[in-house]
Amino acid sequence: MQLKLFILLFSLSLSGITITRAAVDTVTTHSAAMNKNIRALILRPDSYNGSVQFPVVYLLHGHGGTYTNWIDEVPEIQNFADKYQMLIVCPDGGTESWYLDSPQKPDSKYETYIANELVGYVDSNYKTISQRKGRAITGLSMGGHGALYLAIKNQTVFGAAGSMSGGLDLRPFPKNWGISGHLGDLAANLDNWNQNSVINLVALLKPNSLSLIIDCGINDFFFDVNQAFHQKLIQQQNST
Repeated sequence: MQLKLFILLFSLSLSGITITRAAVDTVTTHSAAMNKNIRALILRPDSYNGSVQFPVVYLLHGHGGTYTNWIDEVPEIQNFADKYQMLIVCPDGGTESWYLDSPQKPDSKYETYIANELVGYVDSNYKTISQRKGRAITGLSMGGHGALYLAIKNQTVFGAAGSMSGGLDLRPFPKNWGISGHLGDLAANLDNWNQNSVINLVALLKPNSLSLIIDCGINDFFFDVNQAFHQKLIQQQNST
């Protein structure tokens, strides 16, 4: 199965699966960029024995969450690791980091942590396909923003990315979810908001370099920004 299809699994509700569940490792990684230890869950398929290389999907939680959110709320992801023979990594992205290297908070560098430090740890300690073709990232809400943000800015690291109800444009929400703590007041720091909103990163996409999937319900408060992002993708594709 192509890596981009792995992303789709997380936007579907699968029920009735009765296969062996993956093993779950709780690991502590050190972020030199933030000078702190950070936890993550790593789901290993039942067939994992350290000899065969596996693709990896990084699965990001939403605002207010932690590294345990996905397995607590969607325990079926253990089935996915087995059924589709992949490692699933659920990192802790802080309760409101938005997965940025914050220009306002020097101790909040979650882009560097996930795209460099955590990926390096996983590839060093697990048997992985350690090229971009074997590495994908997806997430929900804040994590949806983070997944596309990290993938677009790190196209040599990730080969596919997905967003589920992602906040793909931060600018309409200047007083919500702690974003201003990382980017500053919108009026006084507009460049920060422009440069760190996924919708403005579309121009960085290289042709055929990144497989993308976007999912958002029509009643979700992020629907309009998802629709606008989709239109920008189409315009970018038509111009290349």
